[in-house]
Amino acid sequence: MNIEATILSNLLHNEEFARKSIVFLKDDYFQDATEKAVFHEIQTFYAKYNDVPTKEALQIAIDERENLSSTIYEEAEALIKSLGKTDNNQQWLLDETEKFCKDKAVYNAIMESIEIIDGKHKKKTDGAIPELLSDALAVTFDTHIGHDFLEDSDERYDFYHTREEKIPFDIEYLNKITQGGVTRKSLNILMAGTGVGKTIGMCHMAASNLTIGKNVLYVTMEMAEERIAERIDANLLDIELNRLKDLTKVMYDRKMDQLKQKVKGKIIIKEFPTSQAHTGHFRHLLNELSLKKDFKPDIIYVDYLNICASQRLVGSQSVNSYTYVKAIAEELRGLAVEFNVPIWSATQTTRSGFGNSDVGLEDTSESFGLPATADLFLALIQTEELEELNQVMVKQLKNRHGDIAINRRFVIGIDKPKMKWYDAEQSAQEDIIGTTSVTSGPRSYEEAESMFSGANKKKAFKDFKM
Repeated sequence: MNIEATILSNLLHNEEFARKSIVFLKDDYFQDATEKAVFHEIQTFYAKYNDVPTKEALQIAIDERENLSSTIYEEAEALIKSLGKTDNNQQWLLDETEKFCKDKAVYNAIMESIEIIDGKHKKKTDGAIPELLSDALAVTFDTHIGHDFLEDSDERYDFYHTREEKIPFDIEYLNKITQGGVTRKSLNILMAGTGVGKTIGMCHMAASNLTIGKNVLYVTMEMAEERIAERIDANLLDIELNRLKDLTKVMYDRKMDQLKQKVKGKIIIKEFPTSQAHTGHFRHLLNELSLKKDFKPDIIYVDYLNICASQRLVGSQSVNSYTYVKAIAEELRGLAVEFNVPIWSATQTTRSGFGNSDVGLEDTSESFGLPATADLFLALIQTEELEELNQVMVKQLKNRHGDIAINRRFVIGIDKPKMKWYDAEQSAQEDIIGTTSVTSGPRSYEEAESMFSGANKKKAFKDFKM
């Protein structure tokens, strides 16, 4: 018995299997016309009655089909009679059916892609091919139907007493405010003006992740891959950026050999064209890295959010900045959930926020929808005084990882030539308390949400445009 016949048999005789699998199965996964016809009738019956048909009901449905040739009708009749109950292991059956669905989805996507390349597809162009293949590779069974609050209380108690997996920082105060690091399935944002250090911050965190054995994917749309690699080189080799070119090949190789002995993780840096790449491209990249390099990241950096494209809202659509940027943020967070990783990205302040000694959510460039979606939203503030001290102030604007009221503001050291962050002296933390000016406007997410809701929202995002 082939896998198609096994699936059809269990759809009729195994209710649990049918309920978990039928929503993922499609007509075009069955290449044989007879099997396709039988599956179509099973699926149609299930959709109408929320139950699988008996053999008798299935035979009647086939009898009523007027578009079947006599050959297919006779073969379908024989196939239905042969579909008996099996004693397969349930998990094995689900695993094999999932593999069947993915294999068929990939095959169909390849065939459709060939049709597009040959110019024979009536609706789709070459630009649809990456998404077709990405969607096919992403086929998976999700059989979890949710958390039953009362019935699953024991599981919930265990969850409360299980240490949540986090990816820590090498900066003391960042660990303090997040209670040990960022969690998986989270979207985390750095906001700053141009030149303040958004990319330095993300490159530093990526370098830090490597040293503790984490795999990192760094997506860049602002700089070339080589420029990002150059900044991570400066950080990890502890050498000023502009002095990297002075290293001889022997010296560089020696430092890299030493680094390879120390660094436990891997990093992949991938450049996409500005404003053209979206989560569909990132998903495809992740699947390709898994298949071709056996590489699965523990954390992803997207540099940066405002120059991403939206997968849902194509560029030709007339949408405001609030809707568009919020869509990008939601898609990135969805990607974080799908691949079970934290994602870091960045955004710019508005012109009014740039150069301020204090910023709030009202200074978010282009869209208030961005902090509404993020799990952690940090503003980087650098005044002339702080710059002279090689420091940058960090202000929490939103924090689902910890209590935003604790260490609302703090400073970290920044070594721009070496592309590094470092812990500032405790005296710097004490100095910052009560010394920063406070701008007008909302100081918390809740205040801002109220301010920007309803009629005010339309006015707000217009004011945010750069």
